[in-house]
Amino acid sequence: MAKVLITGMSGTGKSTVLQILASRGHRTVDTDTDQWSHWVTLPDGSSDWIWREQAIGDLLARHRTGNLFVAGCKSNQGRFYPQFDHIVLLSAPADVLLTRIATRTNNPYGKRPEERAAILEHLAVVEPQLRATATTEIDASAPIDSVVRQLEDLTGLAVDRRGGTPQRGRPEV
Repeated sequence: MAKVLITGMSGTGKSTVLQILASRGHRTVDTDTDQWSHWVTLPDGSSDWIWREQAIGDLLARHRTGNLFVAGCKSNQGRFYPQFDHIVLLSAPADVLLTRIATRTNNPYGKRPEERAAILEHLAVVEPQLRATATTEIDASAPIDSVVRQLEDLTGLAVDRRGGTPQRGRPEV
């Protein structure tokens, strides 16, 4: 039973990875919803989309069976690192991120020029901070099945793709 945080910049494939992991029988939580995150006003007057600390704390404290994959990239996520078994940074080059963001249909973020500029700034400023605190980094420009397999391998419990039941060790392909 592992608790895995999947973090990274917009466009690295966090939501896609969660969908595949869920389809393979894993418990997944995308924290980019009002249930798990909320806007706060910072002392300088700017706003930040952060985790609802009580909700995340309860989720992690109450999780008892199977693997839990949580995805998000929030400024307060570091407070919860001790409760995760793995902190995984998904990373990819800027051109890959911008191409994915331009063509994705499940999330409007990144379509406007100022949002694309913010993504590039976060890539330069935030990603190195995430890299310094991650326990594992996965190249998200690899094929998605490879990324998912690496995440499953971290838990030591992969799902048998033939029957959808958890199996120890590496799954057959």
